[in-house]
Amino acid sequence: MKALVKKEAGYGHLEVMEVEEPHMGPDQVKIEVKYAGVCGTDLHTFEGRYKVKAPVTLGHEFSGEVVAVGDNVTHIQVGDRVTSETTFYICGTCEYCKSGHYNLCGSRKGLGTQQNGGFAKYVVARKESVHQLPPNVDYLSAALTEPLACAHHAVSKAAVKRGEVVVVLGPGPIGLLTAQIAKSCGATVIITGLDKDSIRLDKALELGIDHVVNIQTENVKELVDSLTEGYGADVVLECTGAVPAVAMGLDLLTKKGRYVQVGIFGTPEIPVDFEKIIQKEIKVIGCRSQNPFDWEPSLQLMNDHRVNAEALVTHRLGLSEWEQAFKLMKNGEAIKVVLTPLQ
Repeated sequence: MKALVKKEAGYGHLEVMEVEEPHMGPDQVKIEVKYAGVCGTDLHTFEGRYKVKAPVTLGHEFSGEVVAVGDNVTHIQVGDRVTSETTFYICGTCEYCKSGHYNLCGSRKGLGTQQNGGFAKYVVARKESVHQLPPNVDYLSAALTEPLACAHHAVSKAAVKRGEVVVVLGPGPIGLLTAQIAKSCGATVIITGLDKDSIRLDKALELGIDHVVNIQTENVKELVDSLTEGYGADVVLECTGAVPAVAMGLDLLTKKGRYVQVGIFGTPEIPVDFEKIIQKEIKVIGCRSQNPFDWEPSLQLMNDHRVNAEALVTHRLGLSEWEQAFKLMKNGEAIKVVLTPLQ
């Protein structure tokens, strides 16, 4: 079968090539991929800035149909419409695995990074990671379950409540999904972006986000103050990974507000105004990927039409067009690109 493979470390070394069809173990499920989403980490992997265990087939956001199940698999059947968590292997013995927070397991291996992923006709997943699609969730929407689960993880950590004012910094796919989930919690949601984000800001309006702000032409602090009698936002979810956004987020928060860092910075060390954190008693929360508790609620959000994931897909391309897909994402011409496998 054809697969998009990162052949070795460093810049580039990405190629559609013929690979052996994956073999399935007794505790695994074989899935025929329908759609696979292109993620920012896939771009970073191409550029050599994100480490994977090469050679490896990329792709960790996907949906598909079950074509075979292992002997020990009972809850999934051939023909089921499914998606899968990225987790392929965990140690199972550390405190994080035992509590179900295996996104923090030090031995965890993920699809599309350490194990062959979904940029291929077939992918094999561990049985515990496979989730059946609810009736109202189609394959295209389901391919975005993983980023939606990441967004759900962030909103859950923020403990967003009805009536609160929530600011989402950054209108990328994660930001747009995060904003929709926060709104589904009953919050008043503000999402921000820049001139170059015009397509994404327009999409936020289309999705019904309460306030959409281009911070290069509008004053987001004045808006927040007007909505909160000058107190500030209850929650800020930073989804850009841009260093200046941290200072903005801390400034927008009310005293005792919650700040959640969702975006990943280009460097681990950045300047932070801890005086503001101390004086305002701000709660700062780190957020890494997603865990198993986020998947079923994410699927239900789509099933109940409280989150429109499909609306974020601006381009559908074949696997052989991966270079165009990556370019569209990098240049900001697309919100979300999905690839279809080669037969």
